[in-house]
Amino acid sequence: MDFEFMVEYIPLYVEAAKLTLKIAFIGIILSILVGFVCSLIKYKNIPILSQIVSLYIELSRNTPLLIQLFFLYFGLPKLGITISSLGCAVIGLTFQGGSYMEEAFRAGLESVPVIQTESGTSLGLTGIQVFRYVILPQAISTCIPAFCANIIFLIKETSVFSVVALEDLMFVAKDLIGIYYKTDEALLMLVIAYLIILLPISIICSILERRVRYAGFGN
Repeated sequence: MDFEFMVEYIPLYVEAAKLTLKIAFIGIILSILVGFVCSLIKYKNIPILSQIVSLYIELSRNTPLLIQLFFLYFGLPKLGITISSLGCAVIGLTFQGGSYMEEAFRAGLESVPVIQTESGTSLGLTGIQVFRYVILPQAISTCIPAFCANIIFLIKETSVFSVVALEDLMFVAKDLIGIYYKTDEALLMLVIAYLIILLPISIICSILERRVRYAGFGN
């Protein structure tokens, strides 16, 4: 194991990690927004839109992110639509993540008993107020575990972004292997980089889930 080589190329991994986190952050935020809107459409069972959301979910969840990226980066230019590598990565992650976030949000919304809505209405709350103050807080507390799992899943999915020529962590690792044939060193640094990113997030999610669970028991 060439540790001098590993130390020398740490800066490359740091820059790649920054890009990976940037894409992941934007993609996750947009995924949350898409998932929330889609979950509301499904929860309210809005005609036509509900069917469109169902189609989107099936398409997103049953096709790999890698294939979606290939379509965005290599397929769309054939139709005269060109999107940058960064744009393809963000769109792909949002498209993939939105469906998973929708399932998490919808499961939370549907877990709230109907009697809660009826109670809120009997107190004189409007439909929007019932949703905002009664349904939504309970739904969010229920979907926290799935929500956290989706975040970790989406960050790990960024490992395929190298196929659209983005200099992310996987791109750097493959580049070093191709140039210097330092397979063990490059892959070890790749694993360490993802652990540094994911372990703190995993710990924070575990703490958050535990607090939400205890709060629920307290009620």
